[in-house]
Amino acid sequence: MLDFLTPILGTDSLIVGTLIPFLIVLTVVVFVHEMGHYLVGRWCGIGVNAFSIGFGPELIGFNDRHGTRWKLCAIPLGGYVKFVGDMNATSTPVAEEIDKLSVQEQRVAFHTQPVWKRALTVLAGPMFNFMLTIAVFAVFFAVYGRMVAEPMVAEVRADSPAAAAGFEPGDRFVSVNGNRVETFSDVQRLVSGRTGDPLTFKMLRDDREVELHATPELMEQEDALGNKIKVGVIGVVNSAELGQPRVIEYSVPGALGEAVVQTGYQLERTWSFLARFASGREDKCQLGGPVKIAQMSGQAAKVGFEVVVQLIAALSLGIGFLNLLPIPPLDGGHLVFYAVEAVIGRPVSERAMEMVYRIGFALVLGFMGFVFWNDLFGC
Repeated sequence: MLDFLTPILGTDSLIVGTLIPFLIVLTVVVFVHEMGHYLVGRWCGIGVNAFSIGFGPELIGFNDRHGTRWKLCAIPLGGYVKFVGDMNATSTPVAEEIDKLSVQEQRVAFHTQPVWKRALTVLAGPMFNFMLTIAVFAVFFAVYGRMVAEPMVAEVRADSPAAAAGFEPGDRFVSVNGNRVETFSDVQRLVSGRTGDPLTFKMLRDDREVELHATPELMEQEDALGNKIKVGVIGVVNSAELGQPRVIEYSVPGALGEAVVQTGYQLERTWSFLARFASGREDKCQLGGPVKIAQMSGQAAKVGFEVVVQLIAALSLGIGFLNLLPIPPLDGGHLVFYAVEAVIGRPVSERAMEMVYRIGFALVLGFMGFVFWNDLFGC
């Protein structure tokens, strides 16, 4: 009798199967980011008027003993921390409004703080995102270890860049473009994001080193969630016999150290991808917005809790990185203004700041529109 509700409320439905996992993933990432701003801001003695998850009309909320309003709002696609003295979207002070603040409010207002406190508070959001990624990696490495394989060539695909370069079964990777490799995943990491770039490979063959040159080509593969992705490959395959896969186990400090290393690798790959994308050398379909994230959240929820946590870690790293780009109104844009202020000894003029923020808003909105269009119609 209620079968008509299944497409809406069933476990494979839009709401339960996709929307709820998406909101959980996004809320965790946004909460951590904004909590970074909040905690460091409070530590710096800055007053906080509101901590919000979401935008628009408030759904529920409460005031804490410090006078901060904690609230959940109707549009759950972000969040914000409103410090005392924040009067507009660009967080620039307005003289008329500042005059309305009480003496106590002016003492704890954001814009009356030294530039280093403001910069540290802004920087804390992305840093907390990176810390979340490191924490997730560290827990997984400590609990499950890390699966690795020897960097061996078991098979060379016909008509591939590797075949043309002279790779042979039994070769062992020593380095890629001067970067020493210890595992086959190191090779994949150094090759996958370099489509079209000539690379130099040092290989161990019959106890002697040989130097080979190959240019990765784009190849469609399937990720852990079943999505089609395009990565750079040279056309070599490992095997259980030659690769001898094994699990590296870590102590807690060792897991934390490896988590920092792996997070650094991911940040490097993200930067490389964006730089190549900006120059037109990456597939636009690799960029996704809210729709793609929602789809991936639903897919991860079907696979299991661990995969959802890994998705949260990946998204957290991406959000932290994007927020550090030197574009207003992102955190990186604020940091650029604070750096200029520290050098010249006074804040950037309100007129110049407003003009730059308008350009920045246009860039951010344009990028958001692009990824949203990409989600719906581009790929």
